[in-house]
Amino acid sequence: MGSTNTTAPTDGAEGNNNFDVFKDDILMLHVPLPPDQAWIDRLENKYPGFKVRWVHRSWQDYGKDDESTAAKEYEGVTMLCSFYPHKADLLPKLKWVQLTSAGADPWLQHPLYLNKEIVFCTANGCHPPQIAEWVIGTYLMLSHHFLPYHDAATQHGQSQVLRHLTTVDSPGMRMGILGYGAIGRQVARVAQALGMEIYAYTRRPKPTPESRKDDSYHVPGTGDPDGIIPSKWFSGSSREDIDHFLSQDLDILVVSLPLTASTKQIIGRKQFDILAKKKTFLSNIARGGHVDTEALVEALKEDKIRGAALDVTDPEPLPEEHELLKMPDKCFVTPHVSWQTPFYFERVKAILEENLERWRVNGGPRGLVNLMDRESGY
Repeated sequence: MGSTNTTAPTDGAEGNNNFDVFKDDILMLHVPLPPDQAWIDRLENKYPGFKVRWVHRSWQDYGKDDESTAAKEYEGVTMLCSFYPHKADLLPKLKWVQLTSAGADPWLQHPLYLNKEIVFCTANGCHPPQIAEWVIGTYLMLSHHFLPYHDAATQHGQSQVLRHLTTVDSPGMRMGILGYGAIGRQVARVAQALGMEIYAYTRRPKPTPESRKDDSYHVPGTGDPDGIIPSKWFSGSSREDIDHFLSQDLDILVVSLPLTASTKQIIGRKQFDILAKKKTFLSNIARGGHVDTEALVEALKEDKIRGAALDVTDPEPLPEEHELLKMPDKCFVTPHVSWQTPFYFERVKAILEENLERWRVNGGPRGLVNLMDRESGY
C-alpha cells in the first residue's frame, strides 16, 4: 500500500539486536476502523512484551477520544496513535505520539505537545495521492465547465446556450504551490503531466539539489522526492515573502501549508489584489483558516480571481445559506473529504511499523520518519 522513500533502517545484524526494547510499552491506536488482528499479532510477535491496544471509534465519535474512552484503557500507555489530543493526566508515561494527520494544529497548545520529552511524528505522505486528484479534478471540472454543461445537456440538449463560456486547458499554465511538502509534491507531479509549469514555495530556503529532497514517507511512484519538478523555488517566513511569490503571474494557486499562528489568514484582501493581475484560480486543501473568507467572497464577486475550489472553509462547515455555496460556476466546496481513501490507515500503519523498527535499530527515537519540528509546528 505504501512505503517510505527513505533508506530502510539498518538491519538487526548491523544495528540494535534488542527486540525486547519495547517490552514495557503499550501502543494505543484511536482509529475509526475495527482492529486489524493480523497486524497486531505481527507486531506483538516481533517485539516480545510489546502490546497494541486498538480502540475502535465510529466516525461519529472520532475526535472525541478522551470523552468516550474509559480511563482504565489508558493505563500503561506509552505510545499513542491518534488525530485529536487526549487528556494529559491520563497519559503520564507517554513518550511518543504518531499523529494520523499531516497537520498538528489541534495539538499546538496542548500540554502533551508542549512537553518536549514526548516525540511527535505526523502522517505526512498518507494524503498526497487522493488530495492531488481532488485538486486537479476540481480544477478541471471548473475550468472545463463540467457542471453547467451537464445541466445544459439535461435541459433538452440546449448546450449551445453556453458557447460563450471559455474552456481552458492546462499546457503552459503556471501553478504556484504554497507549501511544497508531500501533498504539494504530488500535486506538482500530476500538474506537470498536464503540461503545467510549477513554482514552489517553502518556509526555509532550498538553494541546493540536496536541500530540495524530501525524506518523509511517500507512496511509491508518487510525489517529487528529489525536488526536481519546480522550475523556480521561493522561500521565506514573512508576509512580504509570500506576497512576492503570489506576484509571479500564477494561473493556479494551491494552498497546502500547515496552519500555524504565522500562516493564519495568509490569503486576505491584499493577496487577492495581487492575484487579480492574472485572475488566479485558488485551490485550498489545507485549512480554512489560511484564507480570509470575507475577502474570498469579495474576490469572487469582483472577478479578481477566476474561481476557487475549497475542501476546507472558515467556518467549517459553512452555514447553509453562505454566499460561497451560491456560486457553483465559480466556487466548488466539499466538506473536508479530499483526504479520504480506503488505503489511508494502511499507510498510517506502514509509518508506525517503520518508526518502531527505526526506534529499535537506533536504540531510541532518532531518525524517525515524519519527525515533527516543534518550532515550526509541522
